Amino acid sequence: MDLVIECYQLAEHFPRKEQFSLIDQLQRAAVSVPANIAEGHGRKTTGAFLNFLSIANGSLAELETHIELGVRLNYVSLEHATQSLRTLEEVRRMLNGLIKSLKRRSADQ
Repeated sequence: MDLVIECYQLAEHFPRKEQFSLIDQLQRAAVSVPANIAEGHGRKTTGAFLNFLSIANGSLAELETHIELGVRLNYVSLEHATQSLRTLEEVRRMLNGLIKSLKRRSADQ
């Protein structure tokens, strides 16, 4: 959820002309991460949870791409993007750890 807030704040630095394109895509990808984690957890099966975690992981990759594009297009400085990218990497590590743990647990059953 913190990553979503950071990305919304980062998007405020983008030019207004990107409101309905890159900003929208960045925000949707950010929101998709916790939404897919929550939806997968709500499915109550390990297989479904793993599937939604995979989707969340894909959304992280998409989000990283949007942030990097914002930097390359000079819409946002690397300085402004750095904290979001750090948080993104932290979420990625936690997500991958959860995926590995669930796969191990399901293999043991």
